[in-house]
Formats: sequence, structure tokens, C-alpha cells
Amino acid sequence: MLFSIYFTSLAKLSGFFVFVLLLFISITAFSHDEIEKTKPDLMLLKTYDSNIDVNGWVMSEKLDGVRAYWNGTHLISRQGNVFNAPAWFTEGFPKFELDGELWLGRNQFESTVSIVNKKTPDQRWKKITYHVFEVPNQAGGLLDRLGILTKFLRLQNNTFLRVIDQRKITSNKMLDIELHRVLALGGEGLVVRDPKTTYQTGRLTSALKVKLKQDAECIVSGYINGKGKYQGVVGALRCDLIPAQVDRLFPNLKQGKGVTIKIGSGLTDKQRKMPPKMGATITFQYIGLTKNGLPRFPVFLRERIVTPSKINRPGNY
Repeated sequence: MLFSIYFTSLAKLSGFFVFVLLLFISITAFSHDEIEKTKPDLMLLKTYDSNIDVNGWVMSEKLDGVRAYWNGTHLISRQGNVFNAPAWFTEGFPKFELDGELWLGRNQFESTVSIVNKKTPDQRWKKITYHVFEVPNQAGGLLDRLGILTKFLRLQNNTFLRVIDQRKITSNKMLDIELHRVLALGGEGLVVRDPKTTYQTGRLTSALKVKLKQDAECIVSGYINGKGKYQGVVGALRCDLIPAQVDRLFPNLKQGKGVTIKIGSGLTDKQRKMPPKMGATITFQYIGLTKNGLPRFPVFLRERIVTPSKINRPGNY
């Protein structure tokens, strides 16, 4: 009888502990989901036009990395998903917010993504550095805001945290020389910013990207069979331009049912055999517009990476 009462009480107690454990897991999971759904309000770039006077502005290299926002606790993607960075990577980060790029090096975007998109981070994060181009929600102009991080790093040096160098522009010729220097090194282009502007978000006229080539995104809607040496594989992708980008980048096009372009250049042999899937979003480069307003000489650049943590094409600010 006593044994029966004892085991009944033990079962009830065990059930209570199981209930508490499940409740804790549920709350923890809920909290993590809430963090992932917090989409940061970011600064975005407009495109530089040679008619714009940028004398007195500052310039820096536009890094082709993974855009990441540090909210004081977590590194977050543009879509609001938390990157699974190792604790030792962010251990020395400040409590104030930062905006920048997770970067491995020039022309290593795909390798960068393969590191930062893993659910379980590994030692390859030691090759990554976080390059900061903005210190959000701080007073003063751009250099004042970046100076806050610079002072922080003087007191607490960090191997993985760096401030992107900003150089003052004294002439359009200087800008052109720097652009070609960066391109010769395999860089993507430049970013020019008005240093007097206070912190703002959205697409700004005071923050511009400078490239010889422009880029845009489209959605794969079909395939065109290859000919000649590409017989039996994909010759080109059919791709639907994204309406929101058409309004901004290709304003002379008629909206109607949408605009489809063909992109064959830039695809590797492997990509022609295993092309991006239908519905995938890809980034392409182009040089100006045709007389009809279409992107001229579109070239496939990359597929937007969608990972289990749903990080976006990163770097595209």
C-alpha cells in the first residue's frame, strides 16, 4: 500500500517536472521566434549619377559580403533572422547597435554564405570579419557616429570587428581613380556618403553606390534550351523583373502583366546543368538601359541564398 502511494506521488511529481520543462522549452522557442521576426529598419543606397556633386563627401569600398545588423545582442539579417554566430565571435561586441557586412574577402561571397548560414557554427567563422559602415541611432554626422565605435575599439580591441575606412572626396577625378583601383583589385565598387547627414533609414540620396555596372534582381520563370556547345543544357534563364525594382530602376517600362528578360551570360557549366529552380530570385548585372528601357547586357551574378535560417542576399544595401 505504501509503495503504491509512493509511486503514485512520484508519477505526479515527475509529470509536474515534465510540464515545467515543456513550458520552459515553449517559452524559449517563442522568444527565439520573436527575435527572428524583428526586421531591422535599415539605411539603403541609391545609385550614383555623375551629375551629382559629391565633393566634400566621403567614400569607402562597397564590400560584397553578408549584410548584418548588430542590435546589441544578436547579429540579424535584413529580413530579421538571427545569424548563428559563435559566442566567441560576438563576445567583445559593444552593447550599442552596429550595421555592416560579414566579410571573408573580395569575390568570396558564396564562401561567406556557406559559413554564416549554418545552423551550427564552426571554426570557419574565425576567417570572417564584421566590417561596420554605420553606428545607428547615435548623434552627429557619419564620422561622429563611426568615431563612437573607433573609441570603443581603442579600449577593447576585437579581432573580428572593424570600422570601414572613409576617405574624403576632393574631386570627381579622385572618385573615378579610386573606383578603378578597387575594381582592379576585384572589388564591387564604392559607396559615397554625405558625412554631415544625421542617422536616417530607408533609401537615401545622401548615400549612393558607385559602380561601372548596376545590379538588380529577378525571378526565374523558365529556361531556354542551349545550342551548339550548350546542347542538352540550359542556354539562358527566363526571368521576370520584380515590379518594385522596375518602378525604381526601369521606369520607362510598361507594367502590365510584368516584364520578362533572358539571361544567358554569366552562367557556369555547372549552373547550366543544374540551374536555379523556378521561382528562385537571382541577381544580375547590366550596363545601362536599351532604348526600350530594358537592362542592357544582363549577366547572371548569383542566386539569392535562402538558408534554413532564411538569410537574404546579404550585402545588398
